[in-house]
Amino acid sequence: MCGAWVQSGLRWGQLFSGFSGEVQSSLSLRQMSIPKGLAYLTVMAPRNLLCMRSNFLFGSRCWMIQLSAEMLFKSVSFRLFGVKYGSADAEHLKNEELLNNLLTMGVDVDMAKRRQPGVFNRVGTNEQDLKMFLLSKGAKEEVIASIISRYPRAITRTHESLSKRWDLWRRIMTSDLEIVNILERSPESFFRSNNNLNLENNIKFLYSVGLTRKCLCRLLTNAPRTFSNSLDLNKQMVELLQEICLSLGHNDPTDFVRKIILKNPFILSQSTKRVKANIEFLQSTFNLNNEELLILIRGPGAEILDLSNDYAKRNYTNIKEKLFSLGCTEEEVQKFVLSYPDVIFLGERKFNDKIDCLMEEKISISQIIENPRILDSSINTLKNRIKELVNAGYNLSTSSITLLSWSQKRYKAKLKKLNIG
Repeated sequence: MCGAWVQSGLRWGQLFSGFSGEVQSSLSLRQMSIPKGLAYLTVMAPRNLLCMRSNFLFGSRCWMIQLSAEMLFKSVSFRLFGVKYGSADAEHLKNEELLNNLLTMGVDVDMAKRRQPGVFNRVGTNEQDLKMFLLSKGAKEEVIASIISRYPRAITRTHESLSKRWDLWRRIMTSDLEIVNILERSPESFFRSNNNLNLENNIKFLYSVGLTRKCLCRLLTNAPRTFSNSLDLNKQMVELLQEICLSLGHNDPTDFVRKIILKNPFILSQSTKRVKANIEFLQSTFNLNNEELLILIRGPGAEILDLSNDYAKRNYTNIKEKLFSLGCTEEEVQKFVLSYPDVIFLGERKFNDKIDCLMEEKISISQIIENPRILDSSINTLKNRIKELVNAGYNLSTSSITLLSWSQKRYKAKLKKLNIG
């Protein structure tokens, strides 16, 4: 039908050109002068299909061309619209199917959309395959729903990729249940990357530099991003730690690297530049010799190595200023920080507020310096415990304040004894 209308339109165009001798076959629609009655053609007609001058668009024959052209291009327009509608409708149906599957599985769809909305625009997803795979590994349905709710990109992984990655994790973990527990706590750790070759290479490398299965298990549990790093990035950090070890006079770099990673599993995800800067900061600020620095960074100071260097310097400056204002000496300040380096993680306001809170309760600064771990507790916890201990007749000014940093269970047991007494 369309072909007939095209041929008819061309014949009429040739007929009109015979009357005028002015056919302009090279003009585009934008160059044509078309009467209002044929304005529809300016949108839909292809270039050069009807090329004629305006002085021929009069009379009954003209109106016949107008009628046939309108019928032709309205038909084309309708078909194009119909194809677009069908595609959108198919996408809508697929999206509805995905939503229904997720809701049936107990997934919090609203949470999933907030976290990774792009997943819901994908053409192919594998939510049912993922469910069956995790069920076969011992995961409960509510755990699977929670995993997808918090990390919906998990449903884009294929069964083959999941199986390969699971087998690689089992080279480190001793059971499927251990992996399921990690996924329940941090689904991103398993599903963030599907580069299984990179994972396999990282595992081989970390074993090759002397890390034990226990060490890798700790890494996988607490800092799984380590295994998503490029192999070169992990190599650079390990080589830097080995160099630091040798420069400080220690002759067992394998043991050194292992101890630092066990103390600070996040260090492999940091830049070598940051670690170097923090080593220099610790050594120059506290006037440490090589042996003292070695003991510090293999022990309680290991966690400082991946801290922002500017942040560490700013917090230490604030600690000094606050303690100086309370009459402490430089030696007391250094003793305080070196005995508990985690205090450097406290921001300026938080540190000052905790010190002020304790001082208001008649706890001396010398008591705080001798028991820095009490600063681990929140201000609300400190206030509540101080109030409870005072009500129980406990004198914080003359007695030990270490119980302010005890675990809740241990503290409650002590408080019960005090109340009984």
